Amino acid sequence: MIKQTFLFAALAVFLLSSCSVSKTARSQRNLFSGSWTLNNISYENNTGNFKSVIFNDADDICFEGSDWFFRDNNSTGRYTISSSTLCQGGDRFFRWSVVEPSQNYSSQLQFKFIDEKRKDISGGVGYRLNIASINEQNMTLKSNVSVDGEPVTIVYEFTKK
Repeated sequence: MIKQTFLFAALAVFLLSSCSVSKTARSQRNLFSGSWTLNNISYENNTGNFKSVIFNDADDICFEGSDWFFRDNNSTGRYTISSSTLCQGGDRFFRWSVVEPSQNYSSQLQFKFIDEKRKDISGGVGYRLNIASINEQNMTLKSNVSVDGEPVTIVYEFTKK
């Protein structure tokens, strides 16, 4: 009986630890929580003037000044784009998580679009941004894309509200 109890306890500990996230990912999740402003989008690793459609949603200029909110207790969030002649404003809802680092990349923010009722509207397609830096006041995310076969890094710079 003691062997069975010990085996059951060891199995429970293994299952709980295998489902948990690392201390680093948990810390980054906590830092994401709250309201942010996307202040600037810039481009690295290539020269020239760039204009892009971000997240298959709107032109890069529409995202500058957008408000982002991350709720860590249920992994949902939204960003709000202001209406203008160039931009269709409004809220966009998403489900998000922090992906553990691996040999190929640093920690990443991962998200996909959902509706107000938290139903997937993206057909399972999502986005991943490398977490270049994050602290209580600032966050920098980066995504690597290709333009005419050449690599370009899109840099997103946020400040916490």
